[in-house]
Amino acid sequence: MHTLLNGKIDGIANPTDIGMRSQKLYFDLMLGKDRYYSQHRSWISGTGTSRAFLGDVSDVVLPEPTEPVPAGDFIADPDATMHYFAVDRKGSLKWDRSSFNYFDVEAHIVELIPNYVSDAFKAHLRSVGVSYIIAGDSELDMAEAVRKIGEVFHTEEIILGGGGTLNWSMLRQGLCDELSLVLMPTADGERHTHSLFEANDDFTTPAPYEFALKNVEALEDGSVWLRYDVVGEITE
Repeated sequence: MHTLLNGKIDGIANPTDIGMRSQKLYFDLMLGKDRYYSQHRSWISGTGTSRAFLGDVSDVVLPEPTEPVPAGDFIADPDATMHYFAVDRKGSLKWDRSSFNYFDVEAHIVELIPNYVSDAFKAHLRSVGVSYIIAGDSELDMAEAVRKIGEVFHTEEIILGGGGTLNWSMLRQGLCDELSLVLMPTADGERHTHSLFEANDDFTTPAPYEFALKNVEALEDGSVWLRYDVVGEITE
């Protein structure tokens, strides 16, 4: 993740020249040509983050499919070199394309959905060439989603890229091994923007967590790269 000095992951400082330069440093570590994390071909983000790529689709009405939708997962592009896994607990991300570009990387979109989402939604994803993985029946099971990503895409390393609710939820489920954080040399004082970790009453509860510092590295333009091992919940 990359955050402002006040721990926020979005806000008015992000699109400034300094914020964008720092974001490019973060991108290079995660997805760049000579990236530090080299064993993965994907990253995961939550519904809110995905909506920022997608835009407003609230008025898009999905027709009922004219034929039954096959059961199980759907992999539209098995030869894609990079994947973007979109967490979608309710089947609300009505993509109009099968990939998007983040700086100079093109990522194929793969939805992570529970089985209960409508056949109309699954048929829509198929029609635009978006892949999907089903994890859980009535609720999205992130542990199962992570297991299936490793199995289907033959990878043992996955990048988690926010937002704050998803970060905290996966941390609480024991699905995070390391925190890699680029701190931008910016702050904005905004009160209602999102932070790195946020509990949501629907999924998780607050708790104190401990991290063990692994490395600190100064980057260009005053940014700092911090790496921590996840120790776990503090119980005493």
